[in-house]
Parts: sequence; structure tokens; C-alpha cells
Amino acid sequence: MTSDKDDRDLAIQRDILSGRKFSLAEAIGREGGSFLKGESPVPRLAQAIAKLQMFVKQNLSDSSGALQAVLYVAIETDSRVSQSLDSPLVALDKILSSLLENENLFYEFVNRVDRKWGQIYGERPYFQQPGQPPHPEDEYSHESVRSQLVEFLKIVRLHQDA
Repeated sequence: MTSDKDDRDLAIQRDILSGRKFSLAEAIGREGGSFLKGESPVPRLAQAIAKLQMFVKQNLSDSSGALQAVLYVAIETDSRVSQSLDSPLVALDKILSSLLENENLFYEFVNRVDRKWGQIYGERPYFQQPGQPPHPEDEYSHESVRSQLVEFLKIVRLHQDA
């Protein structure tokens, strides 16, 4: 059973289309117009990645930006993000935890941060070797990066519980 409003809308639509030639593109456009109704055209994975990167930007202080940049890449490439689309902070928690718990991953991560710092500033980075003291001018020593990631993980967990 159709309402008067539906009948009027159909009559108006017929009147508008009566003078036009048929176009496949227009027909597809009309039918597809409601295809994304209520949905974002941005894929959920891209939304989750953007949300996490914004969270990193707002909550991880990093004056040089190298640590944030390398963490952005880790977020983009880690499959755990796609497994936690409804709660992306869970994925970030897992990423950070695995970096902090696995020494080899952690040292490689710090090495990438040092390389990124070198790219940003056009200088040769200071690569700290495991068990060795850092260079006095190394902004991203193992201890400083670990400290930043531990503090950031606390923030992530606070926001997860909220």
C-alpha cells in the first residue's frame, strides 16, 4: 500500500525523467545512490588506522617526530589493527606490548626510529648497540624510547577503559 506522498514523488520523478534520453550512467547513479546510505565510503581499516595515528599524535610527545612517524608505519602495517576494527586501541596496546616484551623487536624498532631521525634532520643517526651506553646526543636511546613507550602504553590503557 503506497501513500499519497510516495505517489506524488513517483509522479514528479516520471515528469523530470520524461524529457531525458536513457543513460546507463544515470540509471546506475540513481540506483546506487542509496548503496552507501548510513555507511562511510572510507573503509573501516582506514578509519581505524587514522584514529590510531591521531591518538598517537595527540598523546605521545615526540619533539623530533621520528618516534611518532615509525609508530605510524607500525600501525599501518600491523595485522592486529584489522583484527580490532571495533576497538583499535586494543590493537595499539598489543603492538606496544609486543615491542616492549620482545627485545629483538624493540631494538629493531629503535633502530628504525634512529634512521627516521637521520632522514628528518639529514644527519647520521646514533645507533645504540644492545648493552652499550647511548651516545650523549642520542635523542632516541633504548632507555628513552622504552620510557616513552611505557608511558604511552599507560595512556592507551586509560583510554581503553574509559
